[in-house]
Amino acid sequence: MLTALAIWASSIPSVAGLGFGALTLAILFGIVAGNTFYPWLHSHCHQGVQLAKQRLLRLGIILYGFRLTFQQIADIGASGIIIDALTLISTFLLACWLGKKVFGLNNQTTMLIGAGSSICGAAAVMATEPVLKADSNNVAVAVSTVVVFGTLAIFAYPWLYHLNEQAQWMPFSQATFGIYVGSTVHEVAQVVAAGHAIGPDAENAAVIAKMIRVMMLAPFLLLLSRYISRGATGNASEKSAITIPWFAVLFIGVAGLNSFNLLPATLVRHVITADTWMLAMAMAALGLTTHLSAIRQAGVKPILLAALLFIWLIIGGGAINQLVQHLV
Repeated sequence: MLTALAIWASSIPSVAGLGFGALTLAILFGIVAGNTFYPWLHSHCHQGVQLAKQRLLRLGIILYGFRLTFQQIADIGASGIIIDALTLISTFLLACWLGKKVFGLNNQTTMLIGAGSSICGAAAVMATEPVLKADSNNVAVAVSTVVVFGTLAIFAYPWLYHLNEQAQWMPFSQATFGIYVGSTVHEVAQVVAAGHAIGPDAENAAVIAKMIRVMMLAPFLLLLSRYISRGATGNASEKSAITIPWFAVLFIGVAGLNSFNLLPATLVRHVITADTWMLAMAMAALGLTTHLSAIRQAGVKPILLAALLFIWLIIGGGAINQLVQHLV
């Protein structure tokens, strides 16, 4: 019911224009339900909610590959790939340093906020959760922070574009600013909304840059899994089983399959629709298990970490975009 409500609401033009996609709305509706009437239904619904959070999430991530093709990479060239990679790496490493050294947060919260900020928002947080075997409260805190600042980005980036157009601080065209948006804004829906508010060239470039960034989720999860399996110590003599997130490997495989256009377009559209429902169910399930008391207990530090990463994405991400566009 929450998923159906979120998908229906996301189809309303005024709501979609604000950048609230089905996934974001599903989380918000789930949070509202989880902190009001859901506690009375918990004993009856718990197993289904856990199923949605775990298995439906993994299947949804795999099928997300049908939204992407390897050919999209060529559309914005090597510079777009380099920009996305540098932004992802710098943001995640900065999150790890700030979270541990400055704010003293636990590894799970730090890495989850870093993943959400550097890749694709709440979807990246939830994809990283099984790799870290993260506590649900830490996941809830991370999702809350990326939703807040990702939503703020919808309004901040068009304002920055028009301000820069008047002041001429940096030589951004609509297309290059679109790459900037796609490489630094959190969620896909937020990227579309911000790019659309600027112009069609910006929107097209933003979506392609964002899709490339989303494709980097799989190698990111593989590298993170290997890091975690080594006990985060770098001591190779300590043998431990490497946890391979097979859903991430299959995600890349599905994107590769989709690149060859082997399946009928109608079938792919139906698969994408089903995938949206699966991911929205996973988000709603997360929202149902998100307790505002846990966020309050986490304190102001996670919010401050996410805020600094948001500032870095705007300033540092802009600098990375300009430097790479100049050199490549």
